[in-house]
Amino acid sequence: MSGIAGIVRFDGGPTEPALVERMTAAMSFRGPDGIRHRVEGAVALGHCLLRTTPESLDEAQPLASDDGRVLLVLDGRVADPVELRRELEGRGVRLRDRSDAELVLRAYELWGPDCLRRFDGDFAFFAWDARSRTALCARDRMGNRPFHYHWRDGVFAFASDLRALHALPWVKRELNEGFLAEALADEWLSREETFWTGIVRLVAAHRMVVGANGSTPERYWSPDLEAPLPARKESDLAEAYLVILTEEVRRASRSHAPVAIEVSGGLDSSALFSLAARLEAKGSFPAPGLEGTTLLIDDGSTADELDYARAVARFVGQPLREVPPTRMPQEWYRERAEAFLDFPGYRNGAMFVDLRREARSRGCRVVVTGEGGDQWLGGERTSYAEALHAGDGPGFLRLLATDARTGGPRRALSNAVRHGLLPVLSPGLGMALRRAARRARRRTEADGTCPWLSARMNSLLLERRQRKSSAARPCVAREGQRLQLEMLDDPFSAHVLEVNERLNASLGLESRSPYLSCAIVQLAFALPERLRRSGERNKLLHVTALEGLLPRLVLDRRSKAEFSPVVRPQLDALEDAFDRAIPEALREWVDPAGLQRLFRTYVEHPTKGGPVWSLSAVLGCSEVGRAAAAALRARDVK
Repeated sequence: MSGIAGIVRFDGGPTEPALVERMTAAMSFRGPDGIRHRVEGAVALGHCLLRTTPESLDEAQPLASDDGRVLLVLDGRVADPVELRRELEGRGVRLRDRSDAELVLRAYELWGPDCLRRFDGDFAFFAWDARSRTALCARDRMGNRPFHYHWRDGVFAFASDLRALHALPWVKRELNEGFLAEALADEWLSREETFWTGIVRLVAAHRMVVGANGSTPERYWSPDLEAPLPARKESDLAEAYLVILTEEVRRASRSHAPVAIEVSGGLDSSALFSLAARLEAKGSFPAPGLEGTTLLIDDGSTADELDYARAVARFVGQPLREVPPTRMPQEWYRERAEAFLDFPGYRNGAMFVDLRREARSRGCRVVVTGEGGDQWLGGERTSYAEALHAGDGPGFLRLLATDARTGGPRRALSNAVRHGLLPVLSPGLGMALRRAARRARRRTEADGTCPWLSARMNSLLLERRQRKSSAARPCVAREGQRLQLEMLDDPFSAHVLEVNERLNASLGLESRSPYLSCAIVQLAFALPERLRRSGERNKLLHVTALEGLLPRLVLDRRSKAEFSPVVRPQLDALEDAFDRAIPEALREWVDPAGLQRLFRTYVEHPTKGGPVWSLSAVLGCSEVGRAAAAALRARDVK
């Protein structure tokens, strides 16, 4: 988990080395193994290094080509460096070392911007071409590595972290109120914007060529909606899926130090732990050790998964280190907002801090998680619509019979109408019902406004909703793919991924998830919904493939952990703050009476998750607001 930063002056003037040094100093936590800089006239680059792979032991960035024409900084790794190395050497390329950065540099030299079609992985990089005086900026397909940038008066600046860009004197600390409205409402709509006016993020699966006339991001990868399944016969599909998942576990575990795998006791993380243990037993695990960790929650609440995790450990024959969840005080979130000038995170994310500190103390530099498993392995009821679209009457009836057997006739009929007849016979009505359901989950008023936002912020929020709803809808072969495309471009998921990435980086760890790999996501788009969900059995293919690899207790599990019990004690202690301090800190942006009603709803219905997370979002935004106010006061003093 490294960090990259840089400045390019397209007006031809030289860039001061001290400026890029200020940028890397602002995110020095990303460089425990060293921080290096390179300045070539108008271009200044910085790299903060965390060595995680064996190949990174040879790494010394920023890199330059043999003739000095191309400069590169990379944060990340190539998914399959052996294959890329073989292709480059087959074309006569002489590699100077075995680092992934060298592979990316040489790939850019050979193929230019099209190099992104030649490799996959978790990465964000910047490549400067002195001959054309242009730069290529790129981010991996799933957005596993961050990339932020700022453009003003012919000067382009970029960095992994917002704080690094704010280290530049010309970058204003002016809050982006439209984005703040989304965050306060806990209704994330924008993927490109940040909390700060003028600072933009490069979106996942996008590249951007930057020149004197500016830049335009463009998408370089989308899932193939017509891709075939990895096996001709459905009976062979589980085995083919297991091969793919095992390979992704192997790729995610490439490290020169022990690898930690977090085991919750759910299907997703347990599968990764089991497959990693199998690889280690066969001598194919690409790391010198495997460390299993789990949260020690044994209070019988909905967050308690300890029995499942222990069952997995016994079945796999690998120990698990049990660490109590971390409960951070409000001051910790305040300090993070000030340190990173960004959303400090949700309470359920912070509970992993001590767990990951334990992994780091064991020598680990990579933590493998099951993040993305729910999104890409789980299924929806859209198999009804798919059967009707295909004219498969018998298939529709089989789905109805399965639902009736597992959930009862009334529920089966409701599913058939809602997820089958309505989407096919009246797509507009089906979409309207989905929008109404989303509004209900967001606890909006009848007119669509958010009750705890001020009138001005509600106006901004409604404007953004309208802009998003007017965007072109993709044409898809199956109804399930429409939902998957929405999930692929979901702003909230992208936001949480970046918050978690930064948390891990601050702890000296690089987080990786096999389920957030291109191969798994592409497979998800190829799978019909009936192969992902049947009746009440979700993640059907995943479960079938794991037969014999996990204990029956976990394979048959239907419950899902819900972590509001960990969060609620922290919220309970902040009742006075929601009455006075927070409305005062956010007086221009929230409606105090509406915020108090939200807290009362939480108190009256503590088991319902919605108010818990909405209050957590407001808390995070209040700390961002404090950080912005502090920055303005400091500027006024100067």
